[in-house]
Amino acid sequence: MRQYFGTDGIRGRVGSGNITPDFVLKLGWAAGRVLGNGRGKILIGKDTRISGYMFESALEAGLVAAGVDIRLLGPMTTPGVAYLTRTFRASAGIVITASHNPFDDNGIKFFSANGDKLPDEVELAIEAELDQPLRTVESSALGKVKRIDDANGRYIEFCKSTIPASMNFRGLKLVVDCANGATYNTAPFVFEELGANVVRLGNEPDGFNINHGVGSTQPGALREAVVREGADLGIAFDGDGDRVLMVDSRGNLIDGDQLLYLIAKSRLLTGAMRGEVVGTLMSNLGFEHALKRLGIGFARTKVGDRYIMERLKASDGILGGEPSGHIICRDRTTTGDGIVSALQVLAALDRLGTRLDDIGTEVELYPQVLVNVRLDQPRDVLSLPEVQDAVASAESELAGRGRVLLRPSGTEPLVRVMVEGSDRPQVERLAEHLAGVVRAQLTA
Repeated sequence: MRQYFGTDGIRGRVGSGNITPDFVLKLGWAAGRVLGNGRGKILIGKDTRISGYMFESALEAGLVAAGVDIRLLGPMTTPGVAYLTRTFRASAGIVITASHNPFDDNGIKFFSANGDKLPDEVELAIEAELDQPLRTVESSALGKVKRIDDANGRYIEFCKSTIPASMNFRGLKLVVDCANGATYNTAPFVFEELGANVVRLGNEPDGFNINHGVGSTQPGALREAVVREGADLGIAFDGDGDRVLMVDSRGNLIDGDQLLYLIAKSRLLTGAMRGEVVGTLMSNLGFEHALKRLGIGFARTKVGDRYIMERLKASDGILGGEPSGHIICRDRTTTGDGIVSALQVLAALDRLGTRLDDIGTEVELYPQVLVNVRLDQPRDVLSLPEVQDAVASAESELAGRGRVLLRPSGTEPLVRVMVEGSDRPQVERLAEHLAGVVRAQLTA
């Protein structure tokens, strides 16, 4: 069992738990011991949170003490770090980010030399080193630190290379919402260099406004901007750039399931589709049914991109993702990449000769209601008889026309209650009832 790592690195409130400078320094040293491969070099990127500077310095000190060389990228998306880790032939990549969480959270994500998330055994090895006393290497063996000045340009060119060189977006007006996060200095340039007229939103990070009122988790401002600007569509990223959602010209939100469907249909048209599409327990039934109409197989995993990637590798598939907009195009890159995924959607719309506004006629999503119940302290409430009885009762009422899912969040102290079905009032009522049962057990 992992003590520190969750489903996507280590994350929490700045200044509490493990998200402190002293812990991150020790984490850097432990990671350097496991991932440094002797001298080695490790890349460090970060999103735009004010605490990123503090944790960058702490990681730097720990890694140098372990004898590892460092290359600093500055503000860089999570998938950008994964890509640059591969191209610089680094031993590993580290991202300082709490993704879609507010500015007063932060965390650490790791990538292997291949740009993949770390397997469980490597995370456990790092945790084992954390239990050892920190020992600094001899001064002659200390790591050296350099900054990579052209990191953004390298990543921008990579993103552009994931669609055909003959394709451009001239005549297309886009609103690009960077969530005041790590995509602010890359995403607008990618779409502008491909010919699009870009209206920028959430593009002025100040250390405190990441994900605040903008981005994929709060798309209201984007929806308004698309309609106000008369844009063809809008693109919203999260704080570290590994997720993307879109908005059509009428201001309707288009989620990750629908975007993934468009990419899969385009791959099928060009003969590039391979294997099954992989979703999660949160993927919509309407999305699954739409894929089946195309003759494309579908499989579900636990929530989390690491599980999607494991299934894709096992089935030799190339496409997977979540409704939240975390989409993996394994034939283009090694991890979920919001900019790359957005480019694949735009390319798909071009190939299919369709507009984003028309997606609802092909993928009719079932109403899905998600209620988050906050935990003041870790508790296994889902195994309690009262909760299990309530779930069984809800499933019986749905009578095979929907789904019920209760699960603990892997990144926040929450229990997520999801109900999906064809009747929205029924779905909303059941979700609120189940959330109420969980809350009652927390105070019992």
